[in-house]
Amino acid sequence: MPTKVNEIIDSAAAIAKGLGVTLKEFLSPTITEDYPDSPPRFQERYRGVHVLERDENGLEKCVACFLCAAACPSNCIYIEAAENTDTIRISGGERYAKVYNIDYNRCIFCGYCVEACPTDAITHGHGFEIASYDTVTLIWRKEQLLAQPREPYPEATVTEVG
Repeated sequence: MPTKVNEIIDSAAAIAKGLGVTLKEFLSPTITEDYPDSPPRFQERYRGVHVLERDENGLEKCVACFLCAAACPSNCIYIEAAENTDTIRISGGERYAKVYNIDYNRCIFCGYCVEACPTDAITHGHGFEIASYDTVTLIWRKEQLLAQPREPYPEATVTEVG
């Protein structure tokens, strides 16, 4: 008989402990982001929509080595390579990604593609608003993923004092 009483007391203690945690959280101030009215704050390690980076000359960093597609566990990256020519330089290497698609219907944002890239061409950005009712719009093409070219620094103007 004493074992039943101990079980009841232990169960009641567990319930009281759980209710204590609930009461503590209930009385603490709420932390609410004012998202639509102010920009969201992300941790530095946040994994958002991918970005295809450019080098300092504005050329694409991707050399179509296919390592990101090979490392992807969900097989959501599709690449077609093309050769650079002397007249048309797209990337710094011999090849460039003519087609670079990421299917966000399948992507699990694991970061394996970022880790596998030898040229640091693909990174995770901070974009997160990709929800859609149409799954076709979740296949992002190279044009959507490519980082905007950096603007060159404006030339410094020299002013004479005198």
